[in-house]
Amino acid sequence: MADVIFFDLDGTLVDHRSAVLETIGQIVQAAPNATAPPEELVTLWWTLEGRHMREYLAGQCSFAEHHRRRLRSFLPVLGEPVPESPGLLDAWFAERYLTVFEESWRCYPDVQPCLETLRRLPRGPRLAVLTNGDPEQQRAKLARFGLLEYFEAVLTPTELGAAKPVAYATACRWMRTDPAQAVNVGDMLESDVNAAALAGLTGIWLDRGIDFVTGGPSPTAAEMVLRIERLTDLPDHLSRTNA
Repeated sequence: MADVIFFDLDGTLVDHRSAVLETIGQIVQAAPNATAPPEELVTLWWTLEGRHMREYLAGQCSFAEHHRRRLRSFLPVLGEPVPESPGLLDAWFAERYLTVFEESWRCYPDVQPCLETLRRLPRGPRLAVLTNGDPEQQRAKLARFGLLEYFEAVLTPTELGAAKPVAYATACRWMRTDPAQAVNVGDMLESDVNAAALAGLTGIWLDRGIDFVTGGPSPTAAEMVLRIERLTDLPDHLSRTNA
């Protein structure tokens, strides 16, 4: 059995994509002066989130600033003026977006049964969350669903000084384990599985049947990729792998 199992959070433990689309869908439906159809606005928001999140992870801006950059691009298409003040942009994001977004968080139903099974294993692995998200927001998600108690650590770029995929080696050092004794479980084939394997960990792909970025079908994985369709399959999968 592995010494440490790292879990991705968004798309693995919590349905981030659905929460984003539900939230921004409500906002664009109530925008009388929008310059594009609602479906185009939703797609634009999702694209801007990815673009500016990458800038944040690359150290090009703060977490708050990546929200502001998104709004500066999005508000003109929504048909609203763009405030010059960062504080007003922050207020728009908090009042118009975050309130609904947080209410839209949903934990996948296979998460807690998986964690309970792993916790009951004799000499079972230590568990940690390894996520590129904001530490305060990610811990709030875990707390909302009673998941914090299962994890020895919640590791983000703030703690590690780097984001995935660079952060795998640092995360292993943080958890005082060798990469060869660590497993990373996530829904993103490249960044959660293939990159983890390149860093010496065992990557396990949680294929939920949807591409997190595009919303289309899952990507095609190489034959040697370890794949599960439900987190509740993980304990048995680990037992077979280590048999």
